[in-house]
Amino acid sequence: ILCLVALATTQLSSAQNSQQDYLRAHNEARASVRIGPMRWDNKGSGLTLNYANQTLVHSGGPYGENLAWSSGDLTGTAAVKLWVERDQRHYTQVVWHNSVRLGCARVKCNNNRGTFVICSYDPPGNVAGKRPY
Repeated sequence: ILCLVALATTQLSSAQNSQQDYLRAHNEARASVRIGPMRWDNKGSGLTLNYANQTLVHSGGPYGENLAWSSGDLTGTAAVKLWVERDQRHYTQVVWHNSVRLGCARVKCNNNRGTFVICSYDPPGNVAGKRPY
């Protein structure tokens, strides 16, 4: 899937797609289970954006990842809400206690007929045999 950048860390003015919005959504979920807050990782965000512009699959890289895709307009905070409410594996990555750095990107795909959101977590979570908190 060929994607064009619509919103990312360089364009932070749109509601629910800024660094602060991604952090707030993640940190609210983490606070609900008494896990400390994450901080923004510019390096991770840049790598995430670069990868998001290429394909809609997990990168297999050194970071933990959550992906979301919608045929419509999907905000960053809506993607985090989906991960927290609907999929246990995505939720556990959001609240993984050792994951403290966050980088996210949002791109428009397929001639603006879809939205792809990806967040990267460092260090990665969802370690087999370990509990998230």
